[in-house]
Amino acid sequence: MQLQQMQDQLSRQQGIIEELQNDVARMKQESLERYQDLDRRIGSGVAPAATPDNSAAGGAAAAGAAAGAASAQAPAASSEPGDPAKEKLYYDAAFDLIKAKDFDKASQAFNAFLRKYPNSQYAGNAQYWLGEVNLAKGDLQAAGQAFAKVSQLYPKHNKVPDSLYKLADVERRLGHTDRVKGILQQVVTQYPGTSAAQLAQRDLQKL
Repeated sequence: MQLQQMQDQLSRQQGIIEELQNDVARMKQESLERYQDLDRRIGSGVAPAATPDNSAAGGAAAAGAAAGAASAQAPAASSEPGDPAKEKLYYDAAFDLIKAKDFDKASQAFNAFLRKYPNSQYAGNAQYWLGEVNLAKGDLQAAGQAFAKVSQLYPKHNKVPDSLYKLADVERRLGHTDRVKGILQQVVTQYPGTSAAQLAQRDLQKL
């Protein structure tokens, strides 16, 4: 019976992974179509419609500044009604990809999860682990953006001190030493007693 339950759970998770992969494929296709439309507009001399700047330029630098902003940006409205059980299955499936060290697919899965369930109770954790995955991939810009968004979008989440500490680490790796001290001091001051604050205090003493 236990074996059957495990097989059923594995089948459900596999189905969720496939659905996430389909979501990613659809988003890639939509992105490609937007780029093709942009190329056509430029080629015909028609100015493209204004779109928000989603480029990675300035990545962690902009994210570091935004992390200390006084007001937090509210998450976008969820594209699907909340279903905690389904959300957990999606989240677990994405997390399983981390365990399997498939960081590319894990990054895609967490991005898809956050687009589908931005207001989920697991969204703060998903945003944090997206930063960890990008860090494991060596994508420091994307990692910095992901870590900064934890405090921006989910300011009361218990992952905020850890994400800020990780953001300081990203800034250090990027050579932005002037920002590192400020972020570490923010962790120590605003989140005393946390393990992140203890690590931040240790790092401050080394600066």
